Order: sequence, then C-alpha cells, then structure tokens
Amino acid sequence: MTYVNAHNVLPEELIVEIQKYVQGETLYIPKQEDKFKKWGETSGNRKRLDRRNASIRENFVQGATIEELADHNHLAVDTIKKIVYSH
Repeated sequence: MTYVNAHNVLPEELIVEIQKYVQGETLYIPKQEDKFKKWGETSGNRKRLDRRNASIRENFVQGATIEELADHNHLAVDTIKKIVYSH
C-alpha cells in the first residue's frame, strides 16, 4: 500500500469534510468491489491452473487413475479428487 498526500489528489472542500472525522492519521480508502481482481488474474496463474485442471479432468475421462494423475502432476490424491469430481 502506498502513501498519497490528500492535498495532491483531493479537492480542498473534500479534505475539509474529512478533517471533521479524522486529522493527521493514515486513512485507508478501499477499492470499489468491482475494481478488485481475483487471485491469479494479474499474474496469469489462474489461467495456468485452469488449463492444468482441465487437462487432469480430460486425462481422467480418458482412463487415467487418480494415483497416476497425482504422481504425474506432483499433487496429493485428495487434490486430484477435488479437481476431477468438481464441476
């Protein structure tokens, strides 16, 4: 989280209004909910996991066992079960 001086970004009348409630303190102003990004969205990790999970499901449908998928993907058997039995 970065620090921004209110005088550099807010109109004076808004600063005066905020000062009625808090002065000389650090104030966190959260993002609007629709501006939040989901986990992995920025880095691309979400897409990689989605592709990996789709591949695991496809291999399972084609006959691979849960244990084989766990070994091949270096994941726990329970994790593979969650992936193949979801959706």
